[in-house]
Amino acid sequence: MDKPSLLSVDVVIPVYNSPDIVKRCIDSVIAHLNQSIHTVWIQDDASNVETREMLDGLTYTQVHVHHALRNLGYGQSVNEAVSRSDADLALVLNSDTELRENFLPTLCNALQQDEKLAIVSPVHDSFFHYHPSQYQRQTGGYITTYRFQGYGFLVRRKLFMSIGGFDQEFGRGYYEDTDLGRRLIEQGWRVGIHADCYIHHKGGASFGRGQDFRALVARNRAYYFFRYPDAKKNILLISCKYSLLDLSPELTNNLNVVMQRGGSVYWLTPLSSPQLSCLQMHNVSANLFNMLRLMLRGQSRADKRISAVWMLAGVPWVWQILLKGFVRLNNLNYKNGQVDLNFYVSNDRHSLFCSDSVSNFLL
Repeated sequence: MDKPSLLSVDVVIPVYNSPDIVKRCIDSVIAHLNQSIHTVWIQDDASNVETREMLDGLTYTQVHVHHALRNLGYGQSVNEAVSRSDADLALVLNSDTELRENFLPTLCNALQQDEKLAIVSPVHDSFFHYHPSQYQRQTGGYITTYRFQGYGFLVRRKLFMSIGGFDQEFGRGYYEDTDLGRRLIEQGWRVGIHADCYIHHKGGASFGRGQDFRALVARNRAYYFFRYPDAKKNILLISCKYSLLDLSPELTNNLNVVMQRGGSVYWLTPLSSPQLSCLQMHNVSANLFNMLRLMLRGQSRADKRISAVWMLAGVPWVWQILLKGFVRLNNLNYKNGQVDLNFYVSNDRHSLFCSDSVSNFLL
């Protein structure tokens, strides 16, 4: 297979134990990307003897293995491996991923088509609950995301190094990828997912799912949302319209601000919206079940809980009553405005605001 572009690509795989899974990952890289890449940098993060022996026994000429003397964690392992590369682009893969195709030509093309695109990823198994046809495609064919997930991604290597790579404050791993995405976005870069490319991701191979894993995730989640408190905003938007073109420029801008800062929008409409702007905008049918499900989501986690409700003109009075009940249930106050109002409910401010101007919403 021909090289995808004039841009050179190296592969980076941080490794910690699980030799069988790691071997499948490396084998799949060579099988599908052999003619599209230069070097595969394996960063062994002080794995057990079995894993070290498997890595040292590899015969692929493109594979270079570095054994760390102590466990550095995912972020620092990736940083060190990327620093050894001199390629234009780095394809960073979790060791529990497995390639089924050569997606590099498509991903490289996206980066070449959009000079402000910093990172682009293939979709993985859990992506399929989305409906890709609902989302706007950007130049290069990717879908915008404001919450980067680092299971496998193609990044501009010099940019990755210049921004400091993954923040070592996140220790062994989790949320360091989302943090990297936030820092890039805040500097004006874009992050995307390409729905035409797929990678299998097993998940949890290195960390497991035990008590240590849960403690690590909870610690890093708290640190991430301390650093980016606006990323906890989850807007429940209810309207009788179902197209982005039906929304006012002011409302569209405010929704974009929420999502660009890492928050999400859950949009209830009578019919499915034909297009959504990014992966942080979710569209579901406006029925009682979905409304209650969204109201009750994330009761044990503040970052998943609905933090604001915006109700546009034309919403049935029954829905308005339910929303006021939701406000009272959460000990929120509200202030009535005029007819044909937009509502903003903020759990942070413990109040319900009514305004006839979207620009008055307090974000």
